[in-house]
Amino acid sequence: MFGMKKTYLVWVVLFFSVSGTLRAQEQAIVQEGEIGISAGAAHYFGDLNPDPRFNRPKPALGLFFRKTFGNYVSLRIAGHFAQLGYSDIYNKQNEFMYRRNLSFNTNIWELSMQGDFNFFKFVPGDETLRFTPYITFGGGIFNYDPYTYLNGQKIYLRPLGTEGQGSALYPDRKPYSSMAACFPLGAGLKYSLNAKMNLAFEVVYRFTTTDYIDDVSTTYAPDAQPQFLPNGQPTIWYQLQDRSNQTGEPIGIKGRQRGYSNQKDSYILAEFMLSFNLSSYKCPSAN
Repeated sequence: MFGMKKTYLVWVVLFFSVSGTLRAQEQAIVQEGEIGISAGAAHYFGDLNPDPRFNRPKPALGLFFRKTFGNYVSLRIAGHFAQLGYSDIYNKQNEFMYRRNLSFNTNIWELSMQGDFNFFKFVPGDETLRFTPYITFGGGIFNYDPYTYLNGQKIYLRPLGTEGQGSALYPDRKPYSSMAACFPLGAGLKYSLNAKMNLAFEVVYRFTTTDYIDDVSTTYAPDAQPQFLPNGQPTIWYQLQDRSNQTGEPIGIKGRQRGYSNQKDSYILAEFMLSFNLSSYKCPSAN
């Protein structure tokens, strides 16, 4: 009988020793961060789409690294490529905008830094702590270069100065830069597939510091540059600064509103995200 009790006691001690060791190892695994990819859709809002409407989504792709600070807060560095574009042909409900007949497309290359804040404690691999909604905000920079098509030819708009930028007749209108700042603000949902992988979906709006993502901002300036070539043909600049002659009588009168300069352009990204956890092993304390 004594031998049986002794054997039982040994098994109990062994069980709690192993359990304690495993628990200590789990606690010693520290999540350092995540590296991941994202894919989804981008949409533009601005002078050609002021309402706004979500009828011209375009592709968006991204890469990111997220450094975690505990289970609630993290800092993310992300790079994105996205396409934006719109056309006045979608503004049939507004006669002036429809007749204005402007359009653009542009590629966006963005680099941003964002803080992510979880609503719930998030521990990858833990069955009870594997899901959380979160908010995110930060700042960044992006490159853009709007272009359009004229008679099937792709033409970049920024060098043209379609609103008189760079013209001696409009000294207050400086050529706009191809770089601008953006300020992401949004929210998402995050789910841990297992201890190594996470899946998320987020929608993040980008406020920007430019009104020229679409090359439209202020008033018409039809006298800023020569209107006709020596052979009598209209210059490319003249054809693109006012395209309303394709939909009726031209409306590009000097000083008439072409865009709305008091509101900056913006864009939004809606993406699915797949990330891989980066962890380290920290020796547990003797306690």
